[in-house]
Amino acid sequence: MHTLWLTDIGADDLQRVGGKAASLGELTGAGLPVPSAFVVTTGTYRSFIEKTGIENALFDAVDVDTDDSRALAAAAERAQELLLDTEIPAEVREDVLAAYDELGDGPVAVRSSATAEDLPDASFAGQQDTYLNVARADLLDRIRECWASLFTQRAIYYRTEQGFDHDAVDIAVAVQEMVDAEKSGVLFTSHPSTGAPTAIVEAAWGLGEAVVSGTVSPDNYVVDRETGELADVTVARKRVMCVRGEDGRTVERSVPDEKRDRQVLDETELSRLVELGERVEAHYGCPQDVEWAMRDDELYLLQSRPITTIDDTVAAGTTGASADGGAMQGQSEDIRLSGIGSSPGTASGPVSIVDKLDNLDKVERGDVIVTEMTTPDMVPAMQRAAGIVTDQGGMTSHAAIVSRELGVPAVVGTDDATDRLRDDQPVTIDGDMGTVEVGEADETADAREPERTGEDGAPLPSDSRPQQPAKPMTGTEVKVNVSIPEAAQRAAATGADGVGLLRIEHMILSTDKTPTRYVADHGERAYVDEIVEGVRGVAEAFYPRPVRVRTLDAPSDEFRQLQGGEDEPAEHNPMLGYRGIRRSLDRPTEFELELRAFARLYDLGYDNVELMLPLVTDAEDVLRAKSLLTEVGIDPEKRDWGVMIETPASALSIEELCATGIDFASFGTNDLTQYTLAVDRNNTTVADRFDELHPAVLDLMATVIDTCRDHDVATSICGQAASKPEMVRFLVDEGVSSISANIDAVRDVQREVKRAEQRLLLESIR
Repeated sequence: MHTLWLTDIGADDLQRVGGKAASLGELTGAGLPVPSAFVVTTGTYRSFIEKTGIENALFDAVDVDTDDSRALAAAAERAQELLLDTEIPAEVREDVLAAYDELGDGPVAVRSSATAEDLPDASFAGQQDTYLNVARADLLDRIRECWASLFTQRAIYYRTEQGFDHDAVDIAVAVQEMVDAEKSGVLFTSHPSTGAPTAIVEAAWGLGEAVVSGTVSPDNYVVDRETGELADVTVARKRVMCVRGEDGRTVERSVPDEKRDRQVLDETELSRLVELGERVEAHYGCPQDVEWAMRDDELYLLQSRPITTIDDTVAAGTTGASADGGAMQGQSEDIRLSGIGSSPGTASGPVSIVDKLDNLDKVERGDVIVTEMTTPDMVPAMQRAAGIVTDQGGMTSHAAIVSRELGVPAVVGTDDATDRLRDDQPVTIDGDMGTVEVGEADETADAREPERTGEDGAPLPSDSRPQQPAKPMTGTEVKVNVSIPEAAQRAAATGADGVGLLRIEHMILSTDKTPTRYVADHGERAYVDEIVEGVRGVAEAFYPRPVRVRTLDAPSDEFRQLQGGEDEPAEHNPMLGYRGIRRSLDRPTEFELELRAFARLYDLGYDNVELMLPLVTDAEDVLRAKSLLTEVGIDPEKRDWGVMIETPASALSIEELCATGIDFASFGTNDLTQYTLAVDRNNTTVADRFDELHPAVLDLMATVIDTCRDHDVATSICGQAASKPEMVRFLVDEGVSSISANIDAVRDVQREVKRAEQRLLLESIR
C-alpha cells in the first residue's frame, strides 16, 4: 500500500510516514482539529529509487565534502535531477490519485515529511519543501519535488552536520486538505529559550507561509499561562499576505490599508489558541512549536514539533514570567524586539534615544544608543556607547559596519525600537542573536575589552593591554577593512597584513556637508585637509603595511541628507545610480581634490597608501581616471593603484582592465552579487536570494583571478563575504593574493586561510 490516512497513523509510525505526518496523525488521534490528509509513505519513496534503478547513483552523488561549496552545489543538482527526471511507477500514480479523489476535489497542501524531522534534538525545520494550493493535475509533480527537496544543498549540509547518513533518511509526503486561512501563524506553547510557561503567538493575515518564510513581520503576543494574563502585545505593520490566487496558486497580495495596523487576534481567539496549545503540549509531554490557521472562526492545527532551542541551564533557573511579562536579574526576559545581529557580543545599559544630531551630547559612556539609523556624525557618540540599536538597516549598513569596527554590540533593522523604547530604560542587547530585551542581565557581557587601570586607578594606554596570540603565518595575505579613522588602532592590533579597504566617504560625510557645499564654505584646501587627516591616521597606524584607500563611493541618497543635499539627484535606486567612479568622472573638479589629497600623503612620506577606484565598468573609466592621476602629479608607474570589481561588466572586461596598467583588482562582493543576481540587498522582500556563494558570482571571480594572474596583477576581496569560511576556502583554492575581512573576523579568517593552504599543500604532496 502506497498511502495511509492520518486516522491510521500515530507517533510510533515515524519510520513509515516521517516526523511531520506522524505528529499530524498523533494529533488527529488525540481529537485535535487537524485537516484531513493522506500520506504517501516512506516505503513508496524507497521503492521508487530502488525499482527505477537510481538508488546507487543518488547516494554516490551526495557523498561529497559539504564544506566544498562547489561540490555541494553539484551534488544537489545531480541528486535532484535524478529524482525529477524519473517517472513515477503506474501503480503509485493510481493509488495517489485515488486517495486524492477520496479526500475531495479541492486544492491540497503537499508537505514533505522526512524520517529525520521534528525530532526532540534536531527539528530539521525548513529543510524540505511544502507546496500550497496544489490541484489534482499537479499533484504527482509536487510529490516528486518533495522527494527531491531531500537533496537540496541546505538539506545535504544539515544532515551531514547532524551526523545523519543520507541513505538512512527516507521521506514521506502528506497530502492535506488546504485551509484557505483568513489568519494564521505560529505558537510556542512555552518560552522557546527558557521553557517557562509563557505562550508566544505570532499571527498575520492570510496563509501562514508569509510568517514562516519571514516575508511579513507578524503580530506578537505573550501570554503568561499561569495567570492567563496577556503580558505583552506587539501589533506589527503587515504590508503583504499570502493568499490563494485566482488560478489556484499561492500569491502575495498587499494587505488592505484598514487591516495593515489592525490586531490580527482578539483576546477570545488568543485564549482558544493558547488553550489548544496547552492540550498539544500536555499530549506530548514537552513544549511544542505549533503552526495554526483560522478560517470561518474554525481553528486548525497544521503542524507541531518539539521546541529544540530551550537552554536547559537557563530553564532550570526560570520561575516564570513576571507580572509585566518579563523577568529581571537572573530571570529570562521575554524578547521585546528582534532584528539583525550585526556586531557580536552582549551589552546592557540605559537607553539613549537619538532622533536628531542635537541629541548626541546626551549619550553618556555605557548608554545604549537607539536611533532610526546612524550617520557618520554619530561616530563620536557610538564610541561612548555600550551598544547600538537601529530601526533600519542590514549587515552592510553604516551602523553595522562601524559597530563591528568599534567592537560595540549592535542590533539593526528592528523596525520600531525608537517607538517602543524610552530614554533611561535599561535594556540588554545580543548582537549575535539580534535581540533586545528590557532589563539588565546579571553580568553585562560587553563585547569590548573592559577598561584596564593602573595602581592609581587611571586607565592604562591601549598599547599596554595584553596582545593577541601570534597570528597564523599564511602565504595569502589577510588584511582588514576600516571604515572610520577612529578604528585604526583596533584594526592594526589584529595583526592584519594591511588595510584592504579604507572608505573615504565616511570622512567626507562626517562633515555634514556635500563636497560642493564644504568647498564653497571652507575652501579647497580645507576639503583636501579633511581627507589627508582621515587617511593619515590609518596609514600611520599600519605603516609600513599597505593601506588601500577607495575614492568616494557614497550614493546620492546619503548626500541628500547633508547640507547642500538639495542639489543632489533624486534617484529611485541610488545603488544603481550616481556613485563611484561615474560620479567622480562627472565631477572632475571635486575628484581632483581627492587625488590632490593622495598626492599630499605621498609627499608626507606615506608611500604605503594605495589608491582604489570603485564601481568601474570598463577600461575607458580607468583610463580617464589614470589621466587625472597624472594631471595632479601622481605617477601611476610609481604608485600602487587599482580597481574594484563590483559589476559583471568589470569582471568580463578584466583583460582590458589589466592592460590599463593597474596593480591590483579587488572584489566588492556586496555589489557584485546584487548586480549579478539582480537582487537589491536592501530589499527585504528578496533578501533571501542574496547569495555571494552563488555559482554565477563565483565563476566571475574565478575568471578575474585567473586572468589577473596571467597579467601579474594582484587580486583581493574586501566585501562582506570575505568573512565567510566557504568564501575563504574558495578564494585560496583559486589563488587570490589577499583577503580583507571585518575587524572582528580577521583572526578567524587567518586561521581559515592557514587550514586551506595546508590542505592544498598536502594534496600536492599526495
